[in-house]
Amino acid sequence: MMSTTDLRATIRADLEANRRSPKGKVAVVAFRLAHAAGGSGRRRWWAVPVMAFYRLVVDWVMGIEIPAGVQAGPGLAVFHGTGLVVHSGTRIGAGVTLRQGTTIGARGHGDGPDGQAPVLGDDVDVGVGALVIGPWTVGDGAVIGAGAVVVGDVPAGATVVGNPARILSESPTSTSASQGGGR
Repeated sequence: MMSTTDLRATIRADLEANRRSPKGKVAVVAFRLAHAAGGSGRRRWWAVPVMAFYRLVVDWVMGIEIPAGVQAGPGLAVFHGTGLVVHSGTRIGAGVTLRQGTTIGARGHGDGPDGQAPVLGDDVDVGVGALVIGPWTVGDGAVIGAGAVVVGDVPAGATVVGNPARILSESPTSTSASQGGGR
């Protein structure tokens, strides 16, 4: 459970990350409040109106589907956002950027919140229309190019592009973990 002080600091980091994106500001602040209200597991008395606002405005009107239970680090940036879908079991690190038309989801049917959902490390940048489906780990500082279809783990610092995603470049500190399906 996040304290009020931690929530404020996280929202400040989110606002800074979305400083040029009014839509992103609304989406991430509403996400943080919905998460605090009930998405983190413990329902508060004010959860119903906050969750209703979040679903109505962010999900239905803005077309951004990030379940309130998603664990996300501070500095979450959402650019444009329409068509963004994130699985409830996804874990998102600090300083992550998500763009429109992106799907980050579990593989198969009936996977619960702890199913086979991706884990995005810190400072990951996800391009427009990218797909990350399955139990993959995207390492810290990785870049997923626009339209990439991630079919395996992505090493820290790597840039992946294409369908299936292949490693375009790696930082000198990243490992040479295998990118399944299309190297």
